[in-house]
Amino acid sequence: MPAYVVKDLCAGCGACAYVCPYEAITIAAKLATVDPGLCRECEECIFVCPNGAITAA
Repeated sequence: MPAYVVKDLCAGCGACAYVCPYEAITIAAKLATVDPGLCRECEECIFVCPNGAITAA
């Protein structure tokens, strides 16, 4: 399952987008968005999010 952003926890810091090797995450209006078509479920974004705003479930 592709990564999912919990919008209430996301601060839009961009750490997830920075580490994503597939460029599946974009930041707009201080909110991360994951493109499920590009996400390869590597979970790098989950480990770097300081707010725990990204999950795979």
